Amino acid sequence: MFILYNGNMHPRHIQPLIIEALNDTPVVLLNGARQTGKSTLAKSLSVAHGRRYLTLDDLATLAAARGDPAGFIAGLDGPIALDEVQRAPELFLAIKASVDRNREPGRFLLTGSANVLLLPGIADSLAGRMEVLSLWPLSSAEAVDSSDFNRADWLFDGPIKALAIPPCERGDLTTALLSGGFPEAVSRKSPRRRAAWFDSYLQAILQRDVRELANLEQLTEMPSLVQLLATRSASLLNFAELSRSSRLPQTTLKRYFSLLKMLFLVYQLPSWERNPGKRLVKAPKVFLPDCGLLAYLMSLSEERLTAGPGLPSGLVETYVLSELLKHLAFSEKGLTLWHYRTLSNIEVDFVLENRLGNLTGIEVKASGSVDSKDFKGLRHLKETEPQAFQRGIVLYSGREVVPFGADLFAVPLSMWWSVQEQ
Repeated sequence: MFILYNGNMHPRHIQPLIIEALNDTPVVLLNGARQTGKSTLAKSLSVAHGRRYLTLDDLATLAAARGDPAGFIAGLDGPIALDEVQRAPELFLAIKASVDRNREPGRFLLTGSANVLLLPGIADSLAGRMEVLSLWPLSSAEAVDSSDFNRADWLFDGPIKALAIPPCERGDLTTALLSGGFPEAVSRKSPRRRAAWFDSYLQAILQRDVRELANLEQLTEMPSLVQLLATRSASLLNFAELSRSSRLPQTTLKRYFSLLKMLFLVYQLPSWERNPGKRLVKAPKVFLPDCGLLAYLMSLSEERLTAGPGLPSGLVETYVLSELLKHLAFSEKGLTLWHYRTLSNIEVDFVLENRLGNLTGIEVKASGSVDSKDFKGLRHLKETEPQAFQRGIVLYSGREVVPFGADLFAVPLSMWWSVQEQ
């Protein structure tokens, strides 16, 4: 099945997982930022499988759900899709009571544009009754209607020589960086119209969703904070420095940051640490997880990106982070994602780890060439974790897959949107 956006049909690689979950789980929650395609996907699945669709963006439906949650749920017959369920979190206890009386699989398909698992009491109320799946914006593979080949799983331990990866053309990479993954932004080819969409998107979230979650009328500092965080994307999270730069008390800053995190506008990447005795940095890295939105906030244009000899490293690293998250959402290997940094500033941008504790390190280089020095962090990880280390990969904007020793490879960034079996 394919989903329609402004005349362009894009496959959503997570869709088979949603259908599988609905076949054996009473409640399935599709979580993700606004405008990632959750409503479109929920409507499509509802039409295909005879499911009634309701959205809490409809004021009458929202009033009924908030006014009498138990009565609202009791009055629903058959399988239901409830869109934007974060607007009435009191529904979760009513859904729990209903599911406890009837645990038939697939009764509720929920979507949420805020991470409802971070809301107090929600995570516990449906434990064992609900499966949570993440829908991120379009991956580069989805945007070009490529197959559901999981590139994160392949990076982890797939056969490097079994795939033919075409050269990473500068124009293709620039387009991916500026467009990001929100379907509406991807569909807009005019930079001016895409910028207008990003502006409206931010205003809608900061003026409505943040106020609803925080129950506050005045959040005038929030746009400036988002702008500040854009300049810190792909860097270590330092609340003390952010507090000084934003002139916000740390208590206020952390509260605002939690709201942005709940709305998927920021993402914290935890540090990898297996041995407490090792001298590793424990601070997470912070990202604005859509590179198109990040490029908009940084006032980056095609002209600016093509004028210089290289690309902004933070923007390219953010792009890789977003692609990894999108593919991890339907990974068959159950991979987790970390960053690695020692106190002496030896770092690996990303570390993929499976359930057995095996590791693959990934470095990101914005340049079109790679040399041995670019593998310094990966070699360090290999030397300090020889039993767990599988391989290290440097993703770069070059033209060839190049081996740099045993289990070390340079791979073009074009692997995210174009791979072919040899």
